[in-house]
Amino acid sequence: MSNNLLNSGSGLLRYVLGRLIRCDLMLVSLVMTLSTIGFITLFSAGYSFPWRIEDQLRNILVAGTVMLLFAMIPIRLLKKVSLPIFLAGCLLLLATHFFGVTVKGATRWLNVGIRIQPSEIMKLGVPLMLAWYYHVRGEHVAWWDHIVAFLFLAVPVGFILKQPDLGTAVLVAIAGFSVIFFAGLNWKVIALGVTGVLVSLPVVWNFLYDYQRERILTLIDPTNDPLGRGFHTLQSLIAIGSGGVFGKGWMEGTQAHLDFIPERTSDFLFAVFSEEFGFVGNIVLLVLYTLLIGRSFFIAATASSRFARLLSASIGVIFFTYTFVNMGMVSGILPVVGVPLPFMSYGGTALLILGMCSGILLSVGIDSEA
Repeated sequence: MSNNLLNSGSGLLRYVLGRLIRCDLMLVSLVMTLSTIGFITLFSAGYSFPWRIEDQLRNILVAGTVMLLFAMIPIRLLKKVSLPIFLAGCLLLLATHFFGVTVKGATRWLNVGIRIQPSEIMKLGVPLMLAWYYHVRGEHVAWWDHIVAFLFLAVPVGFILKQPDLGTAVLVAIAGFSVIFFAGLNWKVIALGVTGVLVSLPVVWNFLYDYQRERILTLIDPTNDPLGRGFHTLQSLIAIGSGGVFGKGWMEGTQAHLDFIPERTSDFLFAVFSEEFGFVGNIVLLVLYTLLIGRSFFIAATASSRFARLLSASIGVIFFTYTFVNMGMVSGILPVVGVPLPFMSYGGTALLILGMCSGILLSVGIDSEA
C-alpha cells in the first residue's frame, strides 16, 4: 500500500510539474507585472489605510494560488462542470432575491455563514455555460441556438438587474454576448439589435432607478454638482491632468494624499497612478493591458476545442471590458460604476475571479500543446 501511495504521489508531482513547465510565461509575466504595479500604486494611495495594503497583499497571493490551481485543471474537466456551476449560480441568485442581505437599498449579498455576492460568480459562470452549450451543439449552429443562448444569458442578467446592480449586469451581459458573437452570430442580427437598443433608450430611461439617471446626467455635465454627484469625476480628472507627462513621482500625488480622490484604492486607483506616473506611465500601462488582451485572444485562436476557443475569447473580452470601463469611468467618458482596474484595484472578489480567468487561459494553453 505504501508503494502505491508513493507511486501515486510521484505521479501527481510529475503531472503538476509537467503542466507548470508548459505554462504560458508571457501571460504569467503580464499578470505578475500588473499586480506589482497595482500594489506599488495602492501602497501610495492607501497610506492612511494600512490594513488595505495588508489585505491586498493577501488577495494577490490568494489570486495567484487560484490561478495556478486552475492551470492544473484540464479544460475537459472544466467543461464537465460548466452546467452545474451555472445552475448553482442561478440558484444562489434566486436565494439572494428572497433571502439576501439588503445594504443601501440593494439586495446583492447572501449570508451563508459568510457574506457572498452570487452575481460575481456569474461573470465566469455565464461564459462557461454558453461555451459548453455551443460546444455541445457543434460547429454547425442554427439560428435558434442563438435564441436559446440569449435565454440562458437573460436569466442571470435579469436577476442581477433586479437587485439592482446595473454595473455587474452589464459586465455579465457583455461576457455572455461575446461567446454568442464568437459562436457565429450574424452581423445583420447584431446591427438590428444595436438599432433596437438605440430606439428603445427613451423607454429604458423611464425604468432606470434615480441613482442610475443621476450617474448618466453627471457624465454629461459633472460641473452641475461639483461637490456632490460630480465630485468623483472632477477630482479624478484633476489628478490625471496634474500628472503631466512624467507624473509627480511615487508617493508624491497631492490629490490622493490630500484625500481629494474618493475610492482611491479601488475604483479610482487609475487616477492615483496617472497623477504619480503621468502620461508616460499611462502609455506603459495601456501597452501592458493590450498585450494581456492580445495574448488571451492568441491562446483562444490556438485552442484545441470549440469550448476552449469560445471561453478563452470571452475571457479576453472580460479583460478588455474591465480595463475600458474603469479607465473610461475615471477619465469621465463613461458613467461611474463599480468596476475595478484588472489586477490593480483593491478587492478580493474581483482579483479571485480574474485569477480564475487567468488560470483557465493557462490551462487552455497547456492542453493545446498536449
